[in-house]
Amino acid sequence: MATAASNAIPSLKNSLVFSVSAHAILLGSLTISNFLSHRGEFWGGPGGGSVSIGLVAGVTGVPLPRPDAMTTSRVVDESKGLYKAEPRTKQTDETAKKIPQFEKNKQQRYVTRASRVLEDTTPPPAGAIPYGQGGTPSMPYTQFSVGGSQAGLGFSGPGGEFAGHFPWYVEAVRRRVSSNWIQSYIDPGVRWAPRAVISFQVLRDGTIVNIELLRSSGNASVDRSAIRSIRDSSPLERLPSEYSGSHVAVEFWFDFRR
Repeated sequence: MATAASNAIPSLKNSLVFSVSAHAILLGSLTISNFLSHRGEFWGGPGGGSVSIGLVAGVTGVPLPRPDAMTTSRVVDESKGLYKAEPRTKQTDETAKKIPQFEKNKQQRYVTRASRVLEDTTPPPAGAIPYGQGGTPSMPYTQFSVGGSQAGLGFSGPGGEFAGHFPWYVEAVRRRVSSNWIQSYIDPGVRWAPRAVISFQVLRDGTIVNIELLRSSGNASVDRSAIRSIRDSSPLERLPSEYSGSHVAVEFWFDFRR
């Protein structure tokens, strides 16, 4: 047994030496490989201060911007092959019209035409007074219109100035006379008539008396319609109690127009 033990000891030593050598070779190769793979990542040292940076071959997955390509402009050769290019012809627009040239300091010509004035061709009645020449009453009057006709009322009397003190009574007489002046009674062929003047008196109780045609219009139907409007307005309202006169004189004038 001693002989067997002595024979086993050398074989064990050989295996141990071989294992230690293999591990030493493997450790050395790992150290050298690690040193070579981290080469360039040292950031300076105690003697220098320089930084060594390794280059990267490329980063996958990150697109880099493409630089702009600068191309030089080239003039296009207009010649056709080896021959000289033909001259270009100017294209004219046949539809264009030339702007006329105006002469300077040329006196302009103006055409004058006779104006047309609308006039009533209906001849006036015989003995009619021209319009606007009939005159107005000598006393103050209140003017009003009935349709297309113009009319007025003037008041005077022994009791002093009447229209200025009693304007409400003047307005009442105007409304009554204008409402009773029915122009449909006038001859339909009469389009207008000169001014006519009619006078009358109003007593204290409002009765109208002494109706008189001072100036005729020249048309009997026009005069009758005006006189009828005054006669149909009687009686009027009583004269104001503040008025001291026994009556008041009234002049009614009108210019008939349709």
